[in-house]
Amino acid sequence: MKIHLTVLLKSKAENIEELKSKLKELVIQSNKEVACLQYDLHQSKKDPSVFIFHEIWEDQDGLDIHNNQSYIRDFFAISKTLLQDTPIVHSTSRVE
Repeated sequence: MKIHLTVLLKSKAENIEELKSKLKELVIQSNKEVACLQYDLHQSKKDPSVFIFHEIWEDQDGLDIHNNQSYIRDFFAISKTLLQDTPIVHSTSRVE
């Protein structure tokens, strides 16, 4: 079963460009993963400190592998210095 995620991240005001750079690198790396069907980064037009990931994973095993990648662990190790709040993760399903 495919996993759909929407992840909201809010940067500290002074870290917007640094965070954007690091998130863009996550996009490059994540899209190389076999189980990654979509991994897109968006930035709010209203509030440039807000970033949103739209992700689709082949299955839970693929997402688990993703979450254990060294580049993901490295990002979360530094994220507290860049982010204003804890990321908000929504697991969703398509409304038919």
